[in-house]
Amino acid sequence: MFIKETVKGMRDILPAEMEIREYLLAKLKYMYTSFGYTQIETPCMERIENLTSKQGGENEKLIFKVLKRGEKLTESIENASFDDLCDSGMRYDLTVPLARYYSNNVGQLPAPFKSLQVGSVWRADRPQKGRFRQFTQCDIDILGDPSNSAESELIYVTSLFLDSVGVKGNTVMVNDRRILKGMAKKAGFAEEDYNDVFIILDKYDKIGEEGVKKELLASGFAPESVETYMTIFHGFMTAEDRFTYVEEAFGDVMEAGVADNIRQIFANVAAMSGGKFNLSFDPTLVRGMGYYTGTIFEIKSEDFKGSSIAGGGRYDNMIGNFTGTPTCACGFSIGFERLVGALLEKKFKAEGSREKVAVLYGKAFGSGDVAALQCKCNALREAGKIVLVQKMNKNVGFQKQKLEAEGYTSFIDVRYPDEIETKFN
Repeated sequence: MFIKETVKGMRDILPAEMEIREYLLAKLKYMYTSFGYTQIETPCMERIENLTSKQGGENEKLIFKVLKRGEKLTESIENASFDDLCDSGMRYDLTVPLARYYSNNVGQLPAPFKSLQVGSVWRADRPQKGRFRQFTQCDIDILGDPSNSAESELIYVTSLFLDSVGVKGNTVMVNDRRILKGMAKKAGFAEEDYNDVFIILDKYDKIGEEGVKKELLASGFAPESVETYMTIFHGFMTAEDRFTYVEEAFGDVMEAGVADNIRQIFANVAAMSGGKFNLSFDPTLVRGMGYYTGTIFEIKSEDFKGSSIAGGGRYDNMIGNFTGTPTCACGFSIGFERLVGALLEKKFKAEGSREKVAVLYGKAFGSGDVAALQCKCNALREAGKIVLVQKMNKNVGFQKQKLEAEGYTSFIDVRYPDEIETKFN
């Protein structure tokens, strides 16, 4: 017997949600293509070597791996370890596939290349409310532009998009991985321990400054390094001018101009938006992916308490792993599922939606009568309306309730074929 439930962690999407999803995608594509971004598509599966290249942080532990087939699988079973049984996997994000795509097709692409990609990704995560094993990601990237114009534009356009779909009270949090490393280096942590330090710092929103200190000590780091780190960090958090503080407190252990780079991004976005969008220089922002090399950013909103709605940064080394030639890259990923969920909770109605009309006909209609009715409805469709022609159910009140839930606001009841002309005049 067939089983009607979905595979664990997957889900069916009902029509009301699909309408919101399609609306958001249309707005997103319109916004980004108007700035010259080009939509692309990559395969849902990638070679396992690409997915396990230590670029994806914790996500590499959540890969859905795909077994080899036929004779290759038989040989691997006889001769190899479990990991050797797989030669591909479902993509866990869109950034690694984009880097491979660009490397494989760079000769046919403009430089710089501005990419828009929307698609499903898969992670073998523990399913829970709002978290699924298959979900949609939206990534916007600029490849081949080394200047901070890339970050500035990505922040500006993404803020514009969120504003256009009713997500208000946004703040763009900005930091730089080089600043995180500079703080850690100045405090005396070993370079191989930086990521462990950053993982603890990333919990700042939940455990606070004192909690970060306790966890660093509990992890076995030298007390003098922890004390120095927390002094630097506290100074950062309380500084009147954080840009100047970076240069004065630990600028001597970083490449020059990192803080000024962020300052310029702030100025660029303010100039483009007329000061409309809020930006904050946030020393607690870490971003978990191992591939970030410079500027990192997230957007937080009053509508999304406790979590970001979009995030990204500069990842200048990833494409070089495929080509051997360094290629600068910067991107933003929008939390599409989170955005859809919030709009559903608000009972959001897409602006500019076409009017939906349900034409219900009675049991006296034959197939020829239905064809004539469809013909009459074409004038409404040509006027831009969505027109559903459907036979009346026995409980027509309940039928209309269901249709209203699908967004139908007008009803035309035609019980007998000879009423067609009068009902449409």
